[in-house]
Amino acid sequence: MKLVVACFAATAALAPIRTTSAAEIAPADVPYDGATIKTSLTGVPGNPEEGAKVLANRSLGNCLACHVVTPLAKEQFHGDVAPTLDGVADRWSPDDLRGIVVNAKHSLNPDSVMPGFYTLEVGINVRKDLVGKTILTAQQVEDVVAYLVTLKDAK
Repeated sequence: MKLVVACFAATAALAPIRTTSAAEIAPADVPYDGATIKTSLTGVPGNPEEGAKVLANRSLGNCLACHVVTPLAKEQFHGDVAPTLDGVADRWSPDDLRGIVVNAKHSLNPDSVMPGFYTLEVGINVRKDLVGKTILTAQQVEDVVAYLVTLKDAK
């Protein structure tokens, strides 16, 4: 548990301050349909190239700290404490993936160690300057989802 808190704290500490724009759905207003989010958070299509950058960026998504992503093999230090993201698009729909990225504790499991990247439900003892902030912007979530849907199993 200490490792998880440390990973989240490190990710949150590096994340720039983020606010929502008028076009974005605010974190508290995200419309869940069960575990999925069927509505784009921005109304703007995600950019898979930008999503790959966010996913690999240790100051933003930091997804590689826990997940292996073979197409990003040039990036160092892939973790193995979470499932590989290779083939994730064959396992989950874009709506499912959006729900997981926004808040895995809501969409997957309340005990998940994966942080919610677009939620204000981040637990206790949040650094004062990060209260009310999300790790990713709504558009960055859409970009990450756009990248994740490109990760299909080789046939």
